[in-house]
Amino acid sequence: MNTTSSRVELSFDVARSPAVPDDLRTRLLARLDRRLVDGVLTIVASEHREQLRNREAARARLAAVLREASAPPPRKRRPTKPTRGSQERRIAAKKRRGDVKRGRGGRYDE
Repeated sequence: MNTTSSRVELSFDVARSPAVPDDLRTRLLARLDRRLVDGVLTIVASEHREQLRNREAARARLAAVLREASAPPPRKRRPTKPTRGSQERRIAAKKRRGDVKRGRGGRYDE
């Protein structure tokens, strides 16, 4: 079977689509800048032997790409200090490790 005849290309004009709000459009354009050609996002699907299934796959992939790109940025991490107990455990472990290494000196009392 000729798979090129069932191949599907789906194009979506992110830059000029009236369905995309202006504040969301800037985020989409910034996040998808490497995938866009003149503001148009193109999705290609050719993994199925039937064109209808390739159309459905392309639509699902387009929706996933747009959903991921339009997600709000994650909240900033609030920096915290390590607890006193964790600091003490860290120092104690370092001292134990140093003692182990110091014991490998090769000094033997004969």
